[in-house]
Amino acid sequence: MMNTRTGTARRRLALTAATAALAGGLALPAAPAVAAPAGTAERMAPAAAVDTRGTAPACVRRDVVKHRKKVTVTNTCGRTMHVKVVIKRGRDLPCLTYQHGETWTGHWRIGSYGKVVTC
Repeated sequence: MMNTRTGTARRRLALTAATAALAGGLALPAAPAVAAPAGTAERMAPAAAVDTRGTAPACVRRDVVKHRKKVTVTNTCGRTMHVKVVIKRGRDLPCLTYQHGETWTGHWRIGSYGKVVTC
């Protein structure tokens, strides 16, 4: 039969070993860098162009009324902007061109407001 001191010491040892194993497992070395085959950049260019689209700058003002599924977008950037409203779990609103000072209001039926992105 095991006395309580030996049992406690073994549990502490097991806990210490488990903690050390987890800590060591979380600090994995980084994978080495690998060069892409020649010509890969040319084949990947169209996909990369899609990823360059990002959230519209703050000078594109958004006024959202979520319960009415309505958004008003105003361009205050001082230059022409091409933006669209992204709807989560629904159809995005079309990409539109806004001149400086121009405002547009859009509505959607399904989903919820996501964000405004450049296009």
